[in-house]
Amino acid sequence: MSKRKNLVIIGQGYVGLPLAMSAVKAGWSVTGIDTSTVVVNSLQAGKSHIEDISDKELQHAISTGFYVASQSSESVSNSEICIFCVPTPLGEGEKPNLNSLESAIRNIAPYLKAGTLLINESTSYPGTLRDFILPLICNIRPDLNRHLGFASAPERIDPRNIEWSLFNTPRLIAGIDEFSTTLAIQFYESICKNVIEVSSPEVAEMSKLLENTFRQVNIALVNQLVPFCDAINIDIFEVIEAASSKPYGFMKFLPGAGVGGHCIPIDPLYMHWKAKELGIDLNFIWQAHQVNSNMPNYVTDRLISLANLHEPATVAILGVAYKSGISDIRESPAEKVAHALIQRGHKPVWSDPLVQTFHGFEKYTSQNISASIIVTAQRDLPISLLSSMGVPILDCTGSFKSEPGVSQL
Repeated sequence: MSKRKNLVIIGQGYVGLPLAMSAVKAGWSVTGIDTSTVVVNSLQAGKSHIEDISDKELQHAISTGFYVASQSSESVSNSEICIFCVPTPLGEGEKPNLNSLESAIRNIAPYLKAGTLLINESTSYPGTLRDFILPLICNIRPDLNRHLGFASAPERIDPRNIEWSLFNTPRLIAGIDEFSTTLAIQFYESICKNVIEVSSPEVAEMSKLLENTFRQVNIALVNQLVPFCDAINIDIFEVIEAASSKPYGFMKFLPGAGVGGHCIPIDPLYMHWKAKELGIDLNFIWQAHQVNSNMPNYVTDRLISLANLHEPATVAILGVAYKSGISDIRESPAEKVAHALIQRGHKPVWSDPLVQTFHGFEKYTSQNISASIIVTAQRDLPISLLSSMGVPILDCTGSFKSEPGVSQL
């Protein structure tokens, strides 16, 4: 880009901050907006809260003057593009919760100018851009009707994935009209190696849901096989490795204590909710959700049986982030395991070298532990220490088969 253009990214988490750094490198002048005072203060001090972005990379972007973190939406008035990268969790009754998205829209609306392109990267149900974002903005700013661009480009961020980055992961985009699509393509081609245009925002939105529903369903399949393999005394992980030796027609998915993160436990239910609105029953997807949601109870019962816990005891949960190598605890199955232990009369404590706090639960230090369960395979977990003290350990990850005294799922 011969001249830097201005870009606003709303939300500076696992999606928004990497996007901001990529845009700065590509020649954009970026304002990263976040409602969290803690996040903004940390970013302004050059401290990254995202594992994929180093302090050095953040500090360099700040030093160039082309990245600013802020809580104010005023910079939208000087920007050509505004991108939403905000949380879209589930609300009451496992329905979509678009409160953060609506709040972001209401905050920026007073500062919008004609010609601005608004892009939604936040995962949601098909129709979110056309039926929710566009009408809301046009209702707040009727003076800008037909003078704004709208596009969907669902995020495809996989934290700590060293093979597939924001740059080399293909990006799906679609605008509501030719103007919007053209501008969106130009932007994403500046930061992504492969940009794929699809026919409508609804296709882009639905594709993101399908990607993670595919994972949810296949994880549910192997999770459902865990009790069966245990009953016939065979190792489910060995079965999966054997099956994955087939060079075609099989894709490897692993069982565990449940599913976590901002995608797999949530995205399929956005699809399920939208289908119910239309009177369509996606019962296969719902059953997969039920299977995976029950895994924390199942592994807790397996542990209690393994350790013969007949009296109230203190149990250590090892690895509480939702995946290895990160500190993110959103939707982590470890939290559900902790609650399952409490329901059965036991006290959970936890250990994870990458996590600072975990939903108010007590951290493992030197408590007397009666049993332990490995939920996420993090480095430097006290597995050998607990094993040497004779503590029964159930490994839900299949990563610690060589450790003495560790039983497999």
